[in-house]
Amino acid sequence: MEVKLAYGKDKLQVELNPKGYCQIITPRSLPGVSDPLAEISRALAEPIGTSPLAELLRERQPQKVVIVVNDVTRPTPYEVMLPPLVAELERAGIGDEQVTLVVATGSHRANTEEENRASFGEEICRRFNIISHDCDRDLVAIGRLSDGQELVINRLVAEADFIITTGLITMHYIAGFSGGRKSILPGVAARNLIQYNHSLMTDPRACAGNWRTNPVHWLMLEAARLVGVDFILNVVTNEKKEIVQAVAGDLEQAWLAGVETCRQMSMVTVPRAADVVLVSAGGHPKDINLYQAQKALEAAAAATRPGGTIILLARCREGLGEHTFEKWMLEAETLEDIFRRFEQGFVLGGHKAYAIARVLQEKQVILISDLGKELTESLFMRYADSIPTALLQVEEQYGQDYSLLVIPDGSQVQPEVASA
Repeated sequence: MEVKLAYGKDKLQVELNPKGYCQIITPRSLPGVSDPLAEISRALAEPIGTSPLAELLRERQPQKVVIVVNDVTRPTPYEVMLPPLVAELERAGIGDEQVTLVVATGSHRANTEEENRASFGEEICRRFNIISHDCDRDLVAIGRLSDGQELVINRLVAEADFIITTGLITMHYIAGFSGGRKSILPGVAARNLIQYNHSLMTDPRACAGNWRTNPVHWLMLEAARLVGVDFILNVVTNEKKEIVQAVAGDLEQAWLAGVETCRQMSMVTVPRAADVVLVSAGGHPKDINLYQAQKALEAAAAATRPGGTIILLARCREGLGEHTFEKWMLEAETLEDIFRRFEQGFVLGGHKAYAIARVLQEKQVILISDLGKELTESLFMRYADSIPTALLQVEEQYGQDYSLLVIPDGSQVQPEVASA
């Protein structure tokens, strides 16, 4: 059985000869639309829950329009999303000088100019002002959420007359699904609020695929409503990164339409938890660092039996990826150190260390990356320099009849064990 797995910007090909049960877990394949630009235009012309965008803009005649866009860690097809969106602004008489693109970095680093050009295109970068959100600067409080938290967000977004959010709807290990309301919280929120929202991850309802009872989701949605998001444009993509569906319009109604398509594609039932799960983080930029690759680890953990082994394929060219996350992982002498630190006070970045420690508490992880043996082992993981080497380690531990699940892109699927 030959399998190709993404690793950074490359593809690794591996021959699997399992003696025991083996299954490759991929999303339910839905074809990409034949004309992506036409699909974006259709969504804008036939929005869900609102009037068409150009009509809304003509009615409101805003002076300051903000378009919230994803940062470089979210592979969003802006090359086809932004031209039709910009065309709608032009139709409504909105000048380029009235529009600002705010990059929803959350607590991540700012996009570089080169990354902006690669993500949004030369013309968009030439025509519009593009500002990366900074969760520690240029913020303003606009009210309080129902649980008493002060809603503090990016000043440009708060002062806008019309807010359009854009994004990609995928599975999310804490929020249930990405996209929609997530452009505001954590996208353009203050650090303290992002930290508080992420601290709710200890609630068992805060998990991939669940939004109905998910406290993280509901706080995000409340924040986006209070900010006053006027229009969204989101897409759902398949495993080939092709656009399957574009949804536009109301913050909640349009997003839920995309969520249903994502759920149908991504939630995959497996007959039983496996001894071993081989998972790729999905390649660049999803494996740009361990901080991002952690999401694939969550997907794999859902399909791995207690005491089993996850083989995580993530290049991590930028290392661990976040200062606090790195500090928590490297300063811990045991997993208990991470749990104690988390209990003493939630800190953004530390939540990823907690999430990884939670997996490592009951499952082994073999990491194939650019991090090297010494650093890998300091992260409480086992080192392997290749997939065949990792599989040899597994065979030494379990013999030849172990059960194996392969997930070519851990960001695209969420396994559900039938007997769970």
